[in-house]
Amino acid sequence: MATVADIAEESVRVQPPPEPRFLLRDVDWETYRALADALGERHVRLAYDGESLELMTVSRLHDKLSRLVGRLLAALTEELDLPFDSAGSLTLEREDLRRGLEPDECFYLENEPRVRDKDEIDLATDPPPDLAVEIDVSRSSLNRMSIYASLGVPEVWRFDGATLRVYRLSAGRAYEVAERSRHFPFLPLGEFVATLKRRGEMDETKLVKSFRAWVREQIALGWSPPSPPGDGG
Repeated sequence: MATVADIAEESVRVQPPPEPRFLLRDVDWETYRALADALGERHVRLAYDGESLELMTVSRLHDKLSRLVGRLLAALTEELDLPFDSAGSLTLEREDLRRGLEPDECFYLENEPRVRDKDEIDLATDPPPDLAVEIDVSRSSLNRMSIYASLGVPEVWRFDGATLRVYRLSAGRAYEVAERSRHFPFLPLGEFVATLKRRGEMDETKLVKSFRAWVREQIALGWSPPSPPGDGG
């Protein structure tokens, strides 16, 4: 019967396939619980700045806020018929820069056509996501913003559960706080945050539907999508 030590040794020894899948047989309940307790009820995020590697566990609140931001942005882009590719916590890394990290959520917007047919992203040749989201319910020990800047991510949203701050990358490769998103300049950030804060009042389905209705009433009625690049209209 496999023990925690056996499983750890086997995970190191076995070379995973391109889509990692590990099948461990004869694992009893005690071993399963020991592994679950060791990992905690959280996911893990990595960040590397060229010298230090941070492994961060993600709480339920952290994950909930992250996914809710993604759902609201998906609803917004659907209503306005805007390009949208949710890349989730895609690992963003460049070996030549010795930098890498995993955002809580990231999205291709203007650059969506450039990665539409790609199942894998290589930042050495592909553009970085247009927008990354950081949920700041706990403090990182690394300067994650400097890593994003090195990787050339044009915009980062940081939400701490109460305040949303938008950072836009300047020509000098430094982030500056902005009042509005470059990608969604028509979106009042106060309304977006107010929706996130109502998460305790209703389930996510009702919350997203209420936001979608607001977008239809306040934005979509007078909205016309921008012309595609190269369109003379």
